[in-house]
Amino acid sequence: MHWSAASTQARLSPADAYPALPVAPDRIPRVLSIAGSDSGGGAGIQADLKAFARCGVHGMTAITAITAQNTVAVTAVYPLPPELIVEQVRAVADDIGVDAVKIGMLGTIETIEAVGTALDLIPDAQVVLDPVMVAESGARLLDEDAQDALRTLLVPRAAVVTPNVPEARGLAAGGAAAEADSEQLARAVHRLGPAAVVVTGGHRDQAVDVFFDGERLMEIAGERYVDGAAHGSGCTHSSALAAHLALGLDPLEAARAAKRIASDAVRDGLHSVGAGAGPVDVFGGEAGRDRP
Repeated sequence: MHWSAASTQARLSPADAYPALPVAPDRIPRVLSIAGSDSGGGAGIQADLKAFARCGVHGMTAITAITAQNTVAVTAVYPLPPELIVEQVRAVADDIGVDAVKIGMLGTIETIEAVGTALDLIPDAQVVLDPVMVAESGARLLDEDAQDALRTLLVPRAAVVTPNVPEARGLAAGGAAAEADSEQLARAVHRLGPAAVVVTGGHRDQAVDVFFDGERLMEIAGERYVDGAAHGSGCTHSSALAAHLALGLDPLEAARAAKRIASDAVRDGLHSVGAGAGPVDVFGGEAGRDRP
């Protein structure tokens, strides 16, 4: 049984509103994260579920891998069987339905192929692909031989792809990619087939995202919080973007909303958690908690 996502109409609410957009009590949008689990709670599906809650949508998960990690290091990665990944998606699709999907850590070719099969179960869901390659701690989370599979099997199916600059270079490949700027990278990734690309600005001197959908080339400016805590910021950004697509925004407006939410989460990040890069706090600004 397949559930068809109905398009919802929503508008941006004031920046300090919570949830981010109004939600009808009898029709809460449903967003699925297909990603890895972070035992430290800062990134992966843990960050995704927090971002979904922040945006006022119902979050669900299909776990691709179990990682043993904290704010300092990833000490172990255990990919889940491909058939279990597909079955997790089938379970939520058959009963609950899926308006949008965020795809994060995949790790292996087998997982990428399984996710491709799983997407066939939810053909109406909009897909946001965060091409996770390296963890905040520096650990590699995508096998080098899996990049081609990611590029050919999943990137063309995405409504939005959200690479940072190094990930965009990995996707674009070729000698020219090493020297390409964010605009050139956005165009190069777009040529792989997604409807839109957001090259995020976390690895640039200025915290400016670049959006390109084949027609519109837009910069999305934001504050850079050098004293913030950024672990999980990419997961938060892509999940917030998927949530806003499910809420009815077009990709550019969804990208703008996601930029604001991720930036605020870095600003309110939890330096007191762990000895390494602290996790973002997507609820910090909303809860109005004072930080020491």
